[in-house]
Amino acid sequence: MSKPTKKKIGVNTPAAPLINEAFAGLKIPNLPPGKPESVVDPESPQSRWKMGRVVLQKETAHRGGKTVIVIKDFASHLPQSVIETVAKRVRAACGCGGTVKERRIEIQGDQVAKIRAVLESEGFTVAGLK
Repeated sequence: MSKPTKKKIGVNTPAAPLINEAFAGLKIPNLPPGKPESVVDPESPQSRWKMGRVVLQKETAHRGGKTVIVIKDFASHLPQSVIETVAKRVRAACGCGGTVKERRIEIQGDQVAKIRAVLESEGFTVAGLK
């Protein structure tokens, strides 16, 4: 009893272009090219949530003298995943470490201006440190 041979699929072979047969012959005049400007990026948290107000606070206590900026008081309707996404963007913009603890974002270092700029671009109203 021999095993049936499987058809091999070439890895480096060029694929045919994706063409939707149903719409290939469709010609409608006066259509704008590309996607409309009213379409919002679905990956952006701003498209789904009103971000609300956050407070920036500088802390050095119990950290060996190191400065940490705490972003707190997130709106209660924001899920933890949105807060973690915002934390990742703030860490990337500041080029430093940080963490999310109990709906608070802790960013290492004293980079208030960068943090404020990122939060405002995300749609938050920022209070606290200037």
